[in-house]
Amino acid sequence: MPLNENPVWFITGCSTGFGRELAQLVLDRGWRAVVTARDAGRVQDLTQGHEDKALALSLDVTRNADIAAAVKAAEERFGAIDVLVNNAGYGYQASIEEGDDAEIRAQFETNVFGLAAMTRAVLPGMRARRHGHVVNISSQAGFIGYPGSGYYAATKHAVEGLSDALSKEVAPLGIKVTCVEPGPFRTDWAGRSLQQRRPTIGDYQDTVGARLETTANYSGKQPGDPVRAAQAIIKAVGAQDPPKHLVLGAIALDGVREKLKETLAEVEAWAETSRGADYPDGEG
Repeated sequence: MPLNENPVWFITGCSTGFGRELAQLVLDRGWRAVVTARDAGRVQDLTQGHEDKALALSLDVTRNADIAAAVKAAEERFGAIDVLVNNAGYGYQASIEEGDDAEIRAQFETNVFGLAAMTRAVLPGMRARRHGHVVNISSQAGFIGYPGSGYYAATKHAVEGLSDALSKEVAPLGIKVTCVEPGPFRTDWAGRSLQQRRPTIGDYQDTVGARLETTANYSGKQPGDPVRAAQAIIKAVGAQDPPKHLVLGAIALDGVREKLKETLAEVEAWAETSRGADYPDGEG
């Protein structure tokens, strides 16, 4: 979906990080944008100087009423939503064994079910116009499971699967889907959007404990530039043939490549066993 001259972007989670940088770049290009956060007061500054093209809204993606109201307001103001960026989300780190049930479910509510609900709300308008692009912000964890990030990785694996299926469902309708997989970027994700449950079981100190410690101390040192990431997302959305998967950052690129190589090698090593699970030819 090469961008038209004045597309309407709807971006969730704009108070900080990728969402804020992307919203700023979109508005600086003279495009229209619906910028959202749970507290609209935290994104009002983005609208300054862009009052005719920006709409700031309160939106909690875990609340269906908020989603319906925000989509209605966006369509009433601008007439359409051309690009939906599902950016709202957060991290929860713990060993699988010590994960807290309430925390796990809350993370899925935002990262998966909120994203899906937001997408369902926007798709009818895109279908009617046979035009649109859904951008789902995943993570390198959507490809790679790291110790201590199992539940976060599970949410992002879910986003990957949903995005792959959605892209096949809506491609004949003129709608594109891109799943973005960033590595570590210099946002305040670790300080603001990350919750940790440090291991109390000694057996996990050298795996989960070490990774959680590294993550907590990494904030401000990540190699990824959020502005360049936002520019890459805009480039992908504007492409004639946009990618279904967009890996961002050298660490993520190397990690995803290595994971794919390892997976393919393992699949090939067990290929005969895999084929042997079928009925023999002529039977069954």
